[in-house]
Amino acid sequence: MRIGVLSHRGDQFTLDKWSPTAEYLTSQIADHHFIIMPLDFAEVEPAVVEGKVDFVLVNSGIYVNLEVQFRVSRIATLNNRRSDVPYNIFGGVIFTRADNPRINSLEDLPGHSLMAVDATSLGGFQMAWREMRAQGIDINDLSELRFAGIHDRVVMAVRGAEVDVGTVRTDILERMASAGMIDLDEFRIINPQSDPEFPFAHSTRLYPEWPFSKVAHTSNALAQRVAVALLNMPQNHPAAIQGRYSGWTIPLDYQRVRELLKELHLRPFEKPAQFTLLDAIKRYWYWLLSGLIFLIFMALMTLWVLRLNRELQRAKSRLEQQHELILDSVADGIYGVDLHGNCTFFSRAAEAITGWSAEDLIGLNQHEILHHTRPDGTPHPAENCPVYQTFRDNQPRFVSDDAFWHKAGHSIPVEYSCTPVKDESERTLGSVVVFRDITKRKQAEDEARQHQNELARVARFSTMGEMASGIAHELNQPLTAIATNAHASIRLLESGKEGQQACADVMERIASQAERAGAIIRQLRRFVRKEPLERSRVDINTLVDAVAVLIQPEARRADVAVRLELMPNPPQMRVQRIQVEQVILNLARNAIESMAGDETERQLVITTEANGVASVQVRVSDTGPGIKLEMIETLFAPFVTSKSGGMGLGLSISHGIVEAHGGRLSAQNLPQGGACFIFTLPVSATT
Repeated sequence: MRIGVLSHRGDQFTLDKWSPTAEYLTSQIADHHFIIMPLDFAEVEPAVVEGKVDFVLVNSGIYVNLEVQFRVSRIATLNNRRSDVPYNIFGGVIFTRADNPRINSLEDLPGHSLMAVDATSLGGFQMAWREMRAQGIDINDLSELRFAGIHDRVVMAVRGAEVDVGTVRTDILERMASAGMIDLDEFRIINPQSDPEFPFAHSTRLYPEWPFSKVAHTSNALAQRVAVALLNMPQNHPAAIQGRYSGWTIPLDYQRVRELLKELHLRPFEKPAQFTLLDAIKRYWYWLLSGLIFLIFMALMTLWVLRLNRELQRAKSRLEQQHELILDSVADGIYGVDLHGNCTFFSRAAEAITGWSAEDLIGLNQHEILHHTRPDGTPHPAENCPVYQTFRDNQPRFVSDDAFWHKAGHSIPVEYSCTPVKDESERTLGSVVVFRDITKRKQAEDEARQHQNELARVARFSTMGEMASGIAHELNQPLTAIATNAHASIRLLESGKEGQQACADVMERIASQAERAGAIIRQLRRFVRKEPLERSRVDINTLVDAVAVLIQPEARRADVAVRLELMPNPPQMRVQRIQVEQVILNLARNAIESMAGDETERQLVITTEANGVASVQVRVSDTGPGIKLEMIETLFAPFVTSKSGGMGLGLSISHGIVEAHGGRLSAQNLPQGGACFIFTLPVSATT
């Protein structure tokens, strides 16, 4: 089986690029052997006419000509590869040397020389010709028009200043630059175009990629097997990588190529010779008579169709009224968006929620009116809009917290779902958005959060009350030391000059004890004050150290050894500092109380460590009797406690604080005895 391939960059290049594809087809269709036959532009049509090839892979313009004249039919379309992304469209690039100051736009081309690939090259000439013609530029206005035969020669001719301007298909310049043959900075693109679906340099409109086609004498059964093999080729198959493409897709529509050929009057759509009405009557009078009879018949059919159409219009009107009644009966706001982001309908509930009327929005860009800013006031780029992403990837979405903008100028907190809308042929037409105002829900959440903060503060006061005697004893020691040392200083000063040095040493001890007492008081005041809702940056080791100061008196009184195992270089997190300290304190005090009366060694260990790259973990373990099995399931529920005088709120509040920070609190019994409480705090979510 011979595959004729257009050799637009030289025969050897064509063989190197496409021979692996032929070998792939041979491996998939074992009873046939496929080979590549390079063809230059002038050899393609004779090879098809004379039956020298069984399949052809040529540019889209040559294919349309072969399709019309010789019944060649496409079975697959090439997915080109660029930066590992498949593209099945391409265009033309018109360029000149970067240091040529005379040519900056298409209007500057008259009077200059142009080199193209071939007169039948779609990307290498015909696309550029169409753009020049659209600007009113005739190719006869050029000082010279030359054809190089292959793309690489065009690029090198412009680079060597043999001609002023060149035109090749897209990705030729990038591929040559990637191969080290040229530097892209040596060239300037003329008439640059922008297309979000095709992010490569181009100067023309975009057209479908090369089709893989069968000639008329090739059997349909074999063509079907070849098409299945091509469509099943993986994007990263060695043949695709060698050919610098990403597999194949179903045959595309080449109407845009036909329009180009018709506009330029190129084969097979050359301008016909003038044919008069009299010639038509003389030659086709019997067809005209048949046509007249047919027109009469069609007129009668048209009258009948018009009557049916009126009935259909009335039925459509009734359906639209029912549709509007259904939309208006729903309490949630509903509106539609087309593929351009413009609003297509807007329900009454949507009008009531947003203040915008349907007349204000229909036909206009909904994102720029309703959705241009995020809840925190930062701009919301259109490319990140979930409504647009829904009809681009055909995936429904639910957004639990976002903001729409009221006509009065204030934002409305909303939750909404986006669903793609398709027609009967499964083609996506846009999206439908169903949203509701969640202002009351957010107010309730804020009130619940404030209530939890107040409960946490009350719990801290209660904790401080229980720890008061230990803290008083902790403060009494440095105060007693200060008083004793102060009296000693007085006696030293009264003794004369020789006691000054000793007095200075005593005063340093007084200062040290005063600092110790001051640190305890400051830590106590900060812990019981009403903390702000704002979060601050802090590392977990700092919080553990602060709690260790508060629990030392109670630990010494209970004969519990406290050991800190802290991670080196902990990451910074954004948390409510006092709330996290309260969690650590609650867990540490529970551990100390659980070891009361235990005859074994009493030890409290607080450990901090990394939990992957996204969070840190804090472990508070003890050597006590552990957690009763019947309490494991309800351990974090409110008012559940094993203490005779406890309220049962400490673990519940701690659980709520950790979850509010995006973390998780759990408990387990240790194999060697004792209990371990573990909580995690996310780093990425809080920084």
